[in-house]
Amino acid sequence: MNETQRQSLLGAIAISSGTIGFGNITPQQRADAFANLEQFKSYPGRMAACVEMIGCGSLQIAGGASNAPLDVTVPGKLYALGVIQGFLKVGYNSLNESDRGQLRSSIVLAARQLAMPVNGSSQKMNDSTRILALKIAALLADLALREFPQRWQTFVSDLFSPLSNGGIWFEAGTDASGNTTGVKICLECLKLITEDCTDSDYNARISTARRNDILLGMNEMSNLILPPLFELLSKQYGDVNSAKNTLKAMNQYLASSGRTIAQVSSDEHVQYEQQIDIRDTAGGIVADILGTLEKFCQSMPLDWMFNVEHGIDFVAALLHLLKEDVANIQVLSVACFQQLSMRKLDQNQWFRLVSSLPPALFEATNAAAQRASERGIDPNSIDVLVEQLEFHRSISKMGSTLVSSHLAHITTDKDISSGSGAKFDAVSSYLRLLSEMMSHPSGVICGCQINTWVGLLRDPAIVRTSVLSPHLGRVLTAYMTHVVRIRWEDVWEQEHPYSALIDASWDDDDEYNDWLCNLRSKASQLFKSIGNTEPEIAATAIHSKIRTLLNAHCNGEPRDQLNPANNELTVKSTACMQLEGTTQPLDNILHGLPSWSVDDGNYDEKRNRIRSTVRPLLSEMANMIVSWNPNDTWLKFRRTTLLEALKHYWKYDSSTLPTGVDSLLLYLSATDNPPSERLSGDVISLRKKCGVSLVAVSKVVPNLLVPWLSQLSDRAKALLTSGGLSPINEMHLYEFLSCVATAVENPQDRSNFVADVLVNSVRSIESPNIQNSIQSTEGLLSFMGITQAATNPSCVTDREFVKKVTKDFVILFSSFNQLLSVGKRCHEAARKRPNGGLPLQNLSLVIDENVPAQNFPDEGPVSIADLAINDPFVPLWPKLLPTLLQVLDVTLSVWHPEFQATLLQHNIQRYALAISDDEAYLATKQESSVGGVFGKGGTAGSIVSGADRRQLNLAPRWSGWVNELRNNCFQLLGLLCAQRVIYAPEMSSLFPRLVSVLTNQKHLRSMEHRHFNQYLKQCIEIMMLSCPVPLYQSHLTAILGPIFEHLQIRFQYTWGPILGNGGLSIDSTKPLFSNDCATAASQLASGGADSWLISYYARCGLVVGDLDSVTGEAMVEKTRVELTRTFSDMMQTVLALKGGWALVLANKAKEEQAKKNDPSKLSSGPKSGIISTNGPTNADGTERTVLQIHLDARKLNRIDKLCHFLLLENEQIAGYLVLTLIQCLQYPDAYTCRRCTRIVHRVLENVAWVDRYTEMLGYRLFSVAVKAIITEPKWMVGIEWDMINITRDIYGRLVLGQYYLPGGQGPGLQQARDPTNSLRFEQTKVVDKPLLGGGILQSPSDFPRRILIEIGMSQGDIVTLEKMLTEKRSAKEQKEAFRDLLRVAADKNKGQNELLERAGE
Repeated sequence: MNETQRQSLLGAIAISSGTIGFGNITPQQRADAFANLEQFKSYPGRMAACVEMIGCGSLQIAGGASNAPLDVTVPGKLYALGVIQGFLKVGYNSLNESDRGQLRSSIVLAARQLAMPVNGSSQKMNDSTRILALKIAALLADLALREFPQRWQTFVSDLFSPLSNGGIWFEAGTDASGNTTGVKICLECLKLITEDCTDSDYNARISTARRNDILLGMNEMSNLILPPLFELLSKQYGDVNSAKNTLKAMNQYLASSGRTIAQVSSDEHVQYEQQIDIRDTAGGIVADILGTLEKFCQSMPLDWMFNVEHGIDFVAALLHLLKEDVANIQVLSVACFQQLSMRKLDQNQWFRLVSSLPPALFEATNAAAQRASERGIDPNSIDVLVEQLEFHRSISKMGSTLVSSHLAHITTDKDISSGSGAKFDAVSSYLRLLSEMMSHPSGVICGCQINTWVGLLRDPAIVRTSVLSPHLGRVLTAYMTHVVRIRWEDVWEQEHPYSALIDASWDDDDEYNDWLCNLRSKASQLFKSIGNTEPEIAATAIHSKIRTLLNAHCNGEPRDQLNPANNELTVKSTACMQLEGTTQPLDNILHGLPSWSVDDGNYDEKRNRIRSTVRPLLSEMANMIVSWNPNDTWLKFRRTTLLEALKHYWKYDSSTLPTGVDSLLLYLSATDNPPSERLSGDVISLRKKCGVSLVAVSKVVPNLLVPWLSQLSDRAKALLTSGGLSPINEMHLYEFLSCVATAVENPQDRSNFVADVLVNSVRSIESPNIQNSIQSTEGLLSFMGITQAATNPSCVTDREFVKKVTKDFVILFSSFNQLLSVGKRCHEAARKRPNGGLPLQNLSLVIDENVPAQNFPDEGPVSIADLAINDPFVPLWPKLLPTLLQVLDVTLSVWHPEFQATLLQHNIQRYALAISDDEAYLATKQESSVGGVFGKGGTAGSIVSGADRRQLNLAPRWSGWVNELRNNCFQLLGLLCAQRVIYAPEMSSLFPRLVSVLTNQKHLRSMEHRHFNQYLKQCIEIMMLSCPVPLYQSHLTAILGPIFEHLQIRFQYTWGPILGNGGLSIDSTKPLFSNDCATAASQLASGGADSWLISYYARCGLVVGDLDSVTGEAMVEKTRVELTRTFSDMMQTVLALKGGWALVLANKAKEEQAKKNDPSKLSSGPKSGIISTNGPTNADGTERTVLQIHLDARKLNRIDKLCHFLLLENEQIAGYLVLTLIQCLQYPDAYTCRRCTRIVHRVLENVAWVDRYTEMLGYRLFSVAVKAIITEPKWMVGIEWDMINITRDIYGRLVLGQYYLPGGQGPGLQQARDPTNSLRFEQTKVVDKPLLGGGILQSPSDFPRRILIEIGMSQGDIVTLEKMLTEKRSAKEQKEAFRDLLRVAADKNKGQNELLERAGE
């Protein structure tokens, strides 16, 4: 490159970097400059030119003012280095050894030139020089990663030799500040090399072999790296201290003469600033060294830091630096320890840190206090805490990590186990340090340690020692303090005593709230563990906390943040917030207490002594809470939460239980003070909380409430007849009574009591008003005020009419909801009985899994009388079911085409068919800042523009009412099946009516997708799971056949527009808005129901009213995918691929492994300080009881028989089911597709051997799978191997005579040819046991081969594939064979999709 070209290049650099003022450059000149720079990157001689540029002392061009030369040294060298760095990535390997050496030498020379002091004097490193130094360091690191140690053996000496010896390092015996740039380059280069050699799943910049070579080379050269670093560290830290002492002496001199810094002379000012520069420069170098050492601590051999030889001891240096605050040195030192704490330290290294850190931190604390005193500041002031916050936070995090990462050193040490010795004292002192740090006013210090303390408490070996006990009191107190919420308004207004510290700890209230939620979540386990491990400490602490709070705030003192309307406390009052923060510790501690600390058993002397302390404390605390009688609504709310927490204590001492429950019942009818016509939100919240608390208490101690059952019943009746309870309060009361009723021992008494509890609900639905309203769809529409809106639109906002209609509907819905709630509670209780709800009172301890279904006495019709022995709700069903079916029938009829045509036509009635505001909200991106449906960003008033359900307006209420009523009916039918009542002989007369409602074609066709999802999930799935095997034909066939037939059509029309099928455009998927309703009604009336269904399913049946288009379309998309996802989840559950049935298979697999003496399969679950399971366990780690063995035997039988029934016993069910599954594999929804691949494997295991399935599986299913793999749609990302595994499973079973383990797993198990017919394979021995692999098609099918030929594969390709699949039968090799074949097919079929378009037809 000649001088002209060189000047042109430098000119372009000057223009592009802005060295020449932009005001003097035209846009065209800038564009030309950028173009020249880009062209230069492809110039053949660029490397020689760049090496020459970085070797020049300065780069100048003419073009400044008066044609003076312009200095472009920094931007020129940066550009040259950038070009070289780009060349290293693409062209470096092509250089010969000589050129490589020359390039290395040139870059080292550039580093030396940059590091040379200008005119023999030291200068501060400016920003330009710093950027250039970092660029050179990056290049040196890149070269080292390629060349060191094999080809660049002098790398370390090139860096750490002094400048006078051809290196970059500072001269020995001189001040390093004279060569700050050289030191920076060396340290940054080492730092980058160490980062790139860090072994990590996310660090793939260099190969493992190169990484190991470099690390070995660095380790060999450590004697040339570490001494210079330590020497520099010692020298610069000495300079820092020297400058600080000089500054201190100067300040003392000025103070003695009565002067300040502002009053010094010019000479004195220069001297003062000089010392500051020395301190800051030396501190900056120390910080750079620590940055490199942090990487060494992370990745290099631990001996680099822990070895002590020749006066080099980095750990001691880091401990000493903990007290230095200049340039953030102490925080960087902690960062080095943090990296060491995350390494696998041996016991000696770990104990060295544990024993050394407490005294070092004590010195650091004293040094900080001394610095504060010298400045005239109180060492304990908020300002000092704020300055030290980052240091304290990093210390807390590092200290806790050092323990949690090395718990094994505590559990395996004999000194610690014995509770004596030097190591025990060291660990105890260290834990004392951590626990004392938690008294810090900022909660972030506590937050850093919570995982460590939970881990310590969960380790049984540590809990058995005495190392934790002395510290748990401080730990418990600290966390009980910090789980109390801070009122952020006080921080904003600087009224909180620690406002500045809190402001420094969290950016805003959102970050604080997230932190608090996380802390409370983790603290639950901590409180339970402390309560279980040290009940005496826990009881003392919580007793003291409750007593202090009640003494300080029993009347709401200091009565701040009052409600001006009634002068009562609000949720933000100090008393309320303090009590709210105590509820969680109280509940968790009482829950965690071991039974021996509170019950009446006889234990050893130590336990009896602890119990003698714990019980009086808890008794006094319970009496304090029960006897407290506040007047403010929010104090009553807080008392309710405290009473609920006592449920764990009442299990052992019920003396205060009646009074506590009586208080909750009293609060259930609380009113405002002064009374008002409408209850305030605070009172409503109190009532709801009381109801929830009553239910919670009754679940834990129902047996203790049975003696007061009569009084509770009378009290409940009085509350119910008072008329003051809301529907949700009534529901809670019913649930409370039903939970108590389940504890009654006598089955007849139990049933009578439940019937008595629900008498009002039953009477309500049998009332003439309700019965008349549900006799027809027109009656229901009139009952809800929909019919009246047609003739009198103003009635929907008429106050009296709205109240009347609302009251009538609430009676109907509440009655059903109460029945559902009580029924669920009774069913849950029945399942927890000793016989697990089975209608047999005495179960054998021995179960034979091979016993046929008919030998289970309960697998068949069981009378209601037998079912009622366990479930007291069952006898109510013969009376309830006719009304339930009638309500469901007329509710579903509202969506029939004739009613839709009428309702959509009217501008108000159409909202009865619309989605609700709540459903619209679920389709939006939900954030906590929105505040829910009624929040600032909620969707209230978006369906019926400007009106929501809180207003006296019927229109926005209709959609929610119908949804609630329909879903309630589905859930009740699901309960009917789960309780097995529908299979009882007494219900046989009602079963045809049930079938007619559930399979009514108009109902099935007219339901929206959101209705159908609930129908499948809450009713049909439960029916299939609960039906006894002998009743499949009689009870499931009539229902499942029409449903699966309808599903196939519904899916086809729903996804047709998305796939481009069916003749509808993508616009047809838009929901129905208010403006389009009249047009849609006219089309429905004129076009007929059949043609209307196509567009109806395309928009998922949604009417969204006045909702905005974006949310409306999002709702359609959500509803569409939920339909197929619900179906796939249902099929996974009933085919034992998820849920309870899948756990049965997992248990069976675990038992089979145990029989093989596999030591990896444990017979007991994991042990902790809280849970100790010694008996048999499930595959998920939970305890497995004898009862569950009986239940699993029945489930295992149903798993096998239900698969057989669905796929082989009824052609209508099987055909449409399999066709629907094949369709689902084409839909662009990865969730559905992934789950359907698992279901398809289960289908193949069951039916691949059946001839009539061959075409459907070998052609339709195989073609769909092949199409998905070849076309590679975006939604298939992540499930390609799942789809390839389907092709493997099909081809193996239908063509090659291979079968596989369940789920298409494992190698292909090849069957031999039939000796009597070589064209056939022998059938597998497990053909009738699909859960062990299933069967194969004995006569190979040509359907899969035809598919491969049609996508362009030759016969030779297919022969080669089959040969490979036969010879190499591992899952990996076979799937890779299909992948390679289909990749070739994909290339051949680009633009030729004739077959692919027909796939699945």
